[in-house]
Amino acid sequence: MEQPISYELLNKIDSPEDLRHLPIESLPEVCKELRDKIIDELSRNPGHFGSSLGVIELTVALHYIFNTPYDRIVWDVGHQAYGHKILTGRRDRFCTNRKLNGLCPFPSPSESEYDTFTCGHASNSISVALGMAVAAARKGEENRHVVAVIGDGSMGGGLAFEGLNNASSTPNNLLIILNDNNMAIDRSVGGMKQYLLNLQTSEGYNRLRYNISKKLHQWGVLNEERRKSLIRFNNSLKSVLTQQQNIFEGMNIRYFGPVDGHDVFALAKVLKEIKDMKGPKLLHIHTIKGKGFKPAEEAATIWHAPGIFDKETGERIVNDTSGMPPLFQDVFGKTLLELAKKNDKIIGVTPAMPTGCSMNILMKAMPDRAFDVGIAEGHAVTFSGGMAKEGLLPFCNIYSSFMQRAYDNIIHDIAIQKLNVVLCLDRAGLVGEDGPTHHGVFDLAYLRPIPNLTIASPYDEQELRRLMYTAQLPDQGPFVIRYPRGRGVLTNWECPLEAVEVGKGRKLKDGSDLAVITIGPIGNTAAKAITEAENTHNCSIAHYDLRFLKPLDETLLHEIGKKFSRIITIEDGVLKGGMGSAVLEFMSDNNYTPMVKRMGIPDHFIQHGPVNALYSICGIDQTGIYNTLIHILNS
Repeated sequence: MEQPISYELLNKIDSPEDLRHLPIESLPEVCKELRDKIIDELSRNPGHFGSSLGVIELTVALHYIFNTPYDRIVWDVGHQAYGHKILTGRRDRFCTNRKLNGLCPFPSPSESEYDTFTCGHASNSISVALGMAVAAARKGEENRHVVAVIGDGSMGGGLAFEGLNNASSTPNNLLIILNDNNMAIDRSVGGMKQYLLNLQTSEGYNRLRYNISKKLHQWGVLNEERRKSLIRFNNSLKSVLTQQQNIFEGMNIRYFGPVDGHDVFALAKVLKEIKDMKGPKLLHIHTIKGKGFKPAEEAATIWHAPGIFDKETGERIVNDTSGMPPLFQDVFGKTLLELAKKNDKIIGVTPAMPTGCSMNILMKAMPDRAFDVGIAEGHAVTFSGGMAKEGLLPFCNIYSSFMQRAYDNIIHDIAIQKLNVVLCLDRAGLVGEDGPTHHGVFDLAYLRPIPNLTIASPYDEQELRRLMYTAQLPDQGPFVIRYPRGRGVLTNWECPLEAVEVGKGRKLKDGSDLAVITIGPIGNTAAKAITEAENTHNCSIAHYDLRFLKPLDETLLHEIGKKFSRIITIEDGVLKGGMGSAVLEFMSDNNYTPMVKRMGIPDHFIQHGPVNALYSICGIDQTGIYNTLIHILNS
């Protein structure tokens, strides 16, 4: 029988204040217990695994040295904040993480005062933390420290560079910690490197440096421009002596590191020594993603969010999916490769999620035909636009919620020029346990007003293949295809590749009492509810698959407007401005006056939980649709 894990120190930490009362010699044991807690919990309750294991020592050191929550720690992204949650009063509730009505999947200010900002999307920490640092100075809170913890993947996002640029020119005392987990720690750092680190972080050195700077300012020798030049020179000199170059050399940001991110004593020491330094500063630490769990250290991508696993053997518990319909993303990936073999203009583009969207299938077969551009959604879209302008045909796959970050790029760099770019929006609709930062429910509403776009959503896997084939035909212009996370409904999905008439919907079922209009895979749920309603009540319900939100099938809508006095629209996007709104506008513009009941995502953010439960909460699961059908029929 498995022995329960003992958390002798961790069970006494109900807040960071309790952690700070411990002697520093206890910190390695706290780190061990914290790591064991996360491994044990996530083996049974899946979540983001490797990222949090990689920053255990940093998390402990930060809360040990800084006076949180008065001092602000901004995490970027929230994948790495599980240890932070456990140390900040949520230890006993951590078993509810990502569950319906349980702890949020990412830091959330509504959940804890220690969660300083929402951080479900990457690269916002420097901008946020700079804003907080400026606000602290404005309010005279000179003792408040602000720290941004950013991973190297997030540092590749454009917003991070915008924040850095502003931080280098705005008076502030911000501390940026760059968690670099993409390269192994060089344990033999060398005498000169260690000497420079010790010198640059020495309290005596920095006190002397500050006093000299202050005197030179008073004597009129050192103005602001000269001070910035000295910082740039200092950074450049360090890069020559340490034989390491970094992007901060030319900025007015003091650079420290690299430091072993798994030496909690070294981290605590350097944080203590640099936290009160004036001006912006960056601490570069090297960590190993998945640290402390060998399988995760060796396969970081797989163990980013591995699902349930055996913590003793490292074996992942994978359900038998043979005979089940495929994931939409796999249909996309396999169809893209099939199309690319026949059309040499096709190029794949994705921002840091080739496995998550199955772009890795094309990457493996044709590595020169696919690009992972890193966490840079805006760049991914504009990069695709540049290739399309020169005659290539990019399939740019971005999760629906992340495509929000590239809105201007879609308009300015794709739509205005009618460029042949296929924008594939994976994870459309409610995505489940990742919660409101990741739900792809806004895409229909925010894309619909943009001229020159074709916007489509497939009813099933075969329709996805046909839409992808249609999108790569000549002169289609910007073509959006959105589809959900998870499995489809067909096992025989490998249909012939045939064109779909753009802007043409389908009547799936005729009827006389009521018309139901759906778009996308939620139409399958509606079809079941319609069958159930007709079996239990004496009624006749028509079902139309709109297929295209833009251009609308006006012939189909005229047929519906002339024939039916009662219409229900069903979509897995927001009601405000979505497909139902488009139908209402059409009916009004053409002087039809049916009663239209719109079903979709209500006007508030939907929290995290199992997908089926969330659809039920929104009333668009089979039961909710059935109840609405009966209510409308009886009204």
